Amino acid sequence: MRKMLAAVSRVLSGASQKPASRVLVASRNFANDATFEIKKCDLHRLEEGPPVTTVLTREDGLKYYRMMQTVRRMELKADQLYKQKIIRGFCHLCDGQFLLPLTQEACCVGLEAGINPTDHLITAYRAHGFTFTRGLSVREILAELTGRKGGCAKGKGGSMHMYAKNFYGGNGIVGAQVPLGAGIALACKYNGKDEVCLTLYGDGAANQGQIFEAYNMAALWKLPCIFICENNRYGMGTSVERAAASTDYYKRGDFIPGLRVDGMDILCVREATRFAAAYCRSGKGPILMELQTYRYHGHSMSDPGVSYRTREEIQEVRSKSDPIMLLKDRMVNSNLASVEELKEIDVEVRKEIEDAAQFATADPEPPLEELGYHIYSSDPPFEVRGANQWIKFKSVS
Repeated sequence: MRKMLAAVSRVLSGASQKPASRVLVASRNFANDATFEIKKCDLHRLEEGPPVTTVLTREDGLKYYRMMQTVRRMELKADQLYKQKIIRGFCHLCDGQFLLPLTQEACCVGLEAGINPTDHLITAYRAHGFTFTRGLSVREILAELTGRKGGCAKGKGGSMHMYAKNFYGGNGIVGAQVPLGAGIALACKYNGKDEVCLTLYGDGAANQGQIFEAYNMAALWKLPCIFICENNRYGMGTSVERAAASTDYYKRGDFIPGLRVDGMDILCVREATRFAAAYCRSGKGPILMELQTYRYHGHSMSDPGVSYRTREEIQEVRSKSDPIMLLKDRMVNSNLASVEELKEIDVEVRKEIEDAAQFATADPEPPLEELGYHIYSSDPPFEVRGANQWIKFKSVS
């Protein structure tokens, strides 16, 4: 009897302690902010660059972590849907876990953190992450990938052609978005708005002649344009050393000042973007940024990504430089968040992605008669000829 009473007492004692421990975790006092040292940027034609220390608030840290995890999980889901043949055609992903390009989460989230919502951004076909950070929902993005009516381009744009407010795609022709970005910056200056345009391209597109033409015009007219080369070291299947005589992409503007930035660190990207945006807003003209990143997988879903580099190289970068892990370690070690709290965010993000995927697979496809819709804006309806002269479609704005 005594042993049984003692056992009951221990059980009751343990039960009474558990709620207390939960209260202790819930009432834990986190720091409001923390200061971090970040990697110094390499400079071209600049006497001073972005700061080498920065302050991260708890609020911003949690927001960045959630956004980067969302981009990564969204792309993992897109990978799965593509392999299930639910997503068709081209699909260029931007997560850094098992798929594409760089660990682009730090790039797209860091760039957005350094500008205003009223600023502008244009990029190439690896655009899903930027579409999300510019304000569209995961549901709209996945529905666009699956070609459904609820997609951000009504299911007609697919992976390469997504748009949002002050976000101009998503462009399929390599390097062709760079002159367009210079044109957007010209519009900002012409209209007298205190806005800048972020114009992104990859190391594979950096040798395009039209990019240098855009540099020249932007410098002549002092356009508020931030040219951004996302250098992931491999343009399709070719390393930068085999593709370019000069791999110092931040110096490629010659007469345009440049920065080389650690693109795997969201805080480095944020501070460099703030610096570049302030430079452009001051009326000094364009500036060039090179974001040094990496892609863990192939160029696209059809590229295994291991025929031109070793698995050991990929694994080394993944284990040492993953941007989400870097932010997570900083926040936990500086008492900005707990491991348990970040795990809860992971669970919430996974549920959001699963819900969006269910919508993206159940939403109807646009009907054939809407093929001519949304070609023009604010125009009265008119007929558009189809693949032959006997097929007519209605164009509706």
